[in-house]
Amino acid sequence: MNNKATGKCQCGKISYSLNQDKVISGHHCHCKDCQRATGSGKATILFIARKYIDIKGDLKYFESKGSSGSTVRRGFCDNCGSGVLSYAKEIPHIVYVKAGTLDDSSWVTIDSNFFTKSANDWNRPDTSIKCFEGNPSIMAGIKTLLKSF
Repeated sequence: MNNKATGKCQCGKISYSLNQDKVISGHHCHCKDCQRATGSGKATILFIARKYIDIKGDLKYFESKGSSGSTVRRGFCDNCGSGVLSYAKEIPHIVYVKAGTLDDSSWVTIDSNFFTKSANDWNRPDTSIKCFEGNPSIMAGIKTLLKSF
């Protein structure tokens, strides 16, 4: 695996490795669901095809209807509660890795902000990158899907 990146939950029961060259994109999601799931103002996520991440340990999943209507499955460690990744049930081959779980995130770049309409004044989006009031357009979604193959 070229440019291998590793990460783990807080207690180390769940770990993973991925090829950082295969990361499709990075985003800050400010939707209310991500705010609740992280206990913060946003979730910083990396899109990657599931086939390019190797997970050790069994994630527990919580499933809910996302802000855009899709079913989101959030995977976390059942021991320490750390959120590790999530994905839309309708597009299971693309996962959203929580950037904060990386052992070294110095290489991560953020392409855009999602759901800026839900952002809090105390955690304003970075306006120097693309901002979407909700989910990006269908064309952006299609480009993400194409990059995953």
